[in-house]
Amino acid sequence: MNFENTKEAYRLKTNSELHRALYLYRLIANNTLVTIGSKVALWALQLGLPISGVFKHTVFKQFCAGTAKEDSIKLVHRLADLNVKSYMHFAAEGQKTEAGMEYSLKKTLETLSFSKDSGALPFTVFKATSLGPFALFEKKSAGIEFNESELAAWDRMLKRIQKCCNYAQKLNVRMLIDAEESWVQDAIDEIAEGLMEEYNREQTLIFTTVQMYRKDRLSYLEYLLQKAEKKGFTIGIKLVRGAYIEKENKRAQNRGIPSPICESKKATDRNFDAGLDLILPKVDRCNLFIGSHSESSILKVTQWMKAHQLPNNHPTVWFSQLYGMADHISFNLASSGYQVVKYVPYGPVKEVIPYLIRRAEENTSVSGQTPRELDLIRKEITRRKLKEVAY
Repeated sequence: MNFENTKEAYRLKTNSELHRALYLYRLIANNTLVTIGSKVALWALQLGLPISGVFKHTVFKQFCAGTAKEDSIKLVHRLADLNVKSYMHFAAEGQKTEAGMEYSLKKTLETLSFSKDSGALPFTVFKATSLGPFALFEKKSAGIEFNESELAAWDRMLKRIQKCCNYAQKLNVRMLIDAEESWVQDAIDEIAEGLMEEYNREQTLIFTTVQMYRKDRLSYLEYLLQKAEKKGFTIGIKLVRGAYIEKENKRAQNRGIPSPICESKKATDRNFDAGLDLILPKVDRCNLFIGSHSESSILKVTQWMKAHQLPNNHPTVWFSQLYGMADHISFNLASSGYQVVKYVPYGPVKEVIPYLIRRAEENTSVSGQTPRELDLIRKEITRRKLKEVAY
């Protein structure tokens, strides 16, 4: 694999889009600016101030496909022309009312519908807490019993999830369940395990997400693999490093408890690669969806596949990166025939702002990522300028 091939990496981007990405990553490289800007944005959002315009022409264009599915589908087709598949997500977060949760259900079912209409969309995704009250996931994870009204609300949430999975099965679209904060994840794990046991018999339809920055996730993976083998179902694992670093550490500090996540990026990397070592020998019964921007982890998998004579397009191994990030990985993998899927979020600007803030924070907290993006973008801009001069 040659991740330095910027001509391949940025085939999708025009010159103006490349320069916009360069400008944006320069801003994101400023940790102080991102920290202060994120707090101001969330404060303004709570007060209902008109801040959508600022986001629309900066981080939104970099990390989101559009405000509506029609815009997003155009991008999906452009990606597909370059052998990169997609999975779309209506990225509005933090629904707190029954009406909001029903709206999230509607959007998930809608995404499933147009995923079926395109071979370029083999997966879809949902957040469990978009379909039920966050507080109930927290209580369930803590082992606190529900009262009568909470039981009814929990039952409504389970029915929404079941409806999504039934529809996914009918349309033969794989379903990814997002991982979330550690204090709600136990409840999500329980739901995901039950769904995999129910639906993953003849094919692997349901995928759970495992965040390897958590210290306990390696032992959880071992448990999950053993359970699947014992009960006779396959598992789908979306393996990621993790997306809530700042929030997890802050909560642990405020409560005076040990942080549930690894103490350093190196420790997380070791945990992630140990997870790969567990899963790769079992790809006959475990579908692996690698959500990673780490070149070394990607190479670990491609080299393992080559050593074990697995074809590049092996049906149970998928590579995924976020739209707007790590294009040098996605497009170079795709050009070599690997199964690549871009995560393509969409939705009204105001509603996806929490997602966009996470993306900005992630780029400041992941060591080396923003400088790498900047270096490759500059390299491609220079290559294109030299090509113009040559003509």
